[in-house]
Amino acid sequence: MPKINFVKSDESIVTVEVPSGITLLQAAEDNNIGLSGPCGGNLACGHCHVVIDDEWFDKLPKLKEAEEDLLDMVWNVKPNSRLGCQIKITDDIDGIIVHIP
Repeated sequence: MPKINFVKSDESIVTVEVPSGITLLQAAEDNNIGLSGPCGGNLACGHCHVVIDDEWFDKLPKLKEAEEDLLDMVWNVKPNSRLGCQIKITDDIDGIIVHIP
Protein backbone atom coordinates (compact mmCIF):
# COMPACT_ATOMS: atom_id res chain seq x y z
CA MET A 1 0.00 0.00 0.00
CA PRO A 2 1.28 3.48 -0.85
CA LYS A 3 2.50 5.82 1.88
CA ILE A 4 1.59 9.50 2.11
CA ASN A 5 3.62 11.97 4.16
CA PHE A 6 1.35 14.76 5.37
CA VAL A 7 3.16 17.86 6.62
CA LYS A 8 0.83 19.73 8.96
CA SER A 9 0.82 23.49 9.49
CA ASP A 10 2.94 23.05 12.65
CA GLU A 11 5.54 21.24 10.45
CA SER A 12 4.88 17.87 12.10
CA ILE A 13 4.86 14.97 9.66
CA VAL A 14 2.29 12.20 9.73
CA THR A 15 2.96 9.21 7.49
CA VAL A 16 0.03 6.96 6.65
CA GLU A 17 -0.32 3.86 4.54
CA VAL A 18 -3.48 3.78 2.43
CA PRO A 19 -5.00 1.60 -0.27
CA SER A 20 -4.60 2.57 -3.91
CA GLY A 21 -7.66 4.04 -5.57
CA ILE A 22 -8.87 6.37 -2.85
CA THR A 23 -8.35 10.11 -3.02
CA LEU A 24 -5.85 12.12 -1.05
CA LEU A 25 -8.81 13.74 0.72
CA GLN A 26 -10.21 10.34 1.75
CA ALA A 27 -6.80 9.27 3.02
CA ALA A 28 -6.55 12.42 5.14
CA GLU A 29 -10.08 12.12 6.52
CA ASP A 30 -9.67 8.40 7.30
CA ASN A 31 -6.51 9.18 9.28
CA ASN A 32 -7.65 12.35 11.11
CA ILE A 33 -5.06 14.53 9.37
CA GLY A 34 -7.10 17.73 9.58
CA LEU A 35 -8.05 18.14 5.94
CA SER A 36 -11.74 18.44 5.20
CA GLY A 37 -14.00 18.19 2.21
CA PRO A 38 -17.43 19.49 3.21
CA CYS A 39 -18.61 19.18 -0.40
CA GLY A 40 -17.99 15.44 -0.23
CA GLY A 41 -15.12 15.57 -2.69
CA ASN A 42 -17.34 16.89 -5.48
CA LEU A 43 -15.03 19.70 -6.60
CA ALA A 44 -17.30 22.38 -5.20
CA CYS A 45 -15.64 23.99 -2.18
CA GLY A 46 -11.82 24.11 -2.22
CA HIS A 47 -11.47 23.17 1.46
CA CYS A 48 -9.21 20.24 0.56
CA HIS A 49 -6.52 22.55 -0.82
CA VAL A 50 -3.05 21.05 -0.37
CA VAL A 51 0.42 21.97 -1.56
CA ILE A 52 2.34 19.14 -3.17
CA ASP A 53 6.07 19.00 -2.53
CA ASP A 54 7.96 20.20 -5.60
CA GLU A 55 9.61 16.85 -6.35
CA TRP A 56 6.19 15.15 -6.54
CA PHE A 57 4.09 17.76 -8.33
CA ASP A 58 5.00 16.72 -11.89
CA LYS A 59 4.32 13.05 -11.08
CA LEU A 60 0.61 13.80 -10.68
CA PRO A 61 -1.88 13.94 -13.53
CA LYS A 62 -2.30 17.43 -14.98
CA LEU A 63 -4.84 19.82 -13.51
CA LYS A 64 -8.22 19.75 -15.20
CA GLU A 65 -9.90 23.03 -15.97
CA ALA A 66 -12.56 22.65 -13.25
CA GLU A 67 -9.92 22.11 -10.55
CA GLU A 68 -7.88 25.04 -11.83
CA ASP A 69 -10.98 27.27 -11.77
CA LEU A 70 -11.75 26.34 -8.18
CA LEU A 71 -8.16 26.88 -7.10
CA ASP A 72 -8.47 30.42 -8.46
CA MET A 73 -10.92 31.07 -5.59
CA VAL A 74 -8.85 29.45 -2.82
CA TRP A 75 -6.76 31.50 -0.40
CA ASN A 76 -2.96 31.15 -0.33
CA VAL A 77 -2.61 29.14 -3.54
CA LYS A 78 0.90 28.24 -4.65
CA PRO A 79 2.11 27.08 -8.09
CA ASN A 80 2.09 23.49 -6.77
CA SER A 81 -1.36 23.66 -5.14
CA ARG A 82 -3.94 20.97 -5.82
CA LEU A 83 -7.26 19.82 -4.41
CA GLY A 84 -7.02 16.62 -2.40
CA CYS A 85 -10.33 15.36 -3.76
CA GLN A 86 -8.86 15.27 -7.27
CA ILE A 87 -5.74 13.22 -6.55
CA LYS A 88 -6.13 9.45 -6.70
CA ILE A 89 -3.63 7.43 -4.71
CA THR A 90 -1.58 5.05 -6.85
CA ASP A 91 1.63 3.10 -6.38
CA ASP A 92 3.34 5.69 -8.61
CA ILE A 93 3.07 8.31 -5.85
CA ASP A 94 4.15 6.07 -2.98
CA GLY A 95 5.99 8.36 -0.56
CA ILE A 96 4.41 11.63 -1.77
CA ILE A 97 4.87 14.67 0.46
CA VAL A 98 1.72 16.75 0.94
CA HIS A 99 1.64 20.04 2.85
CA ILE A 100 -1.58 21.04 4.62
CA PRO A 101 -1.79 24.87 4.50
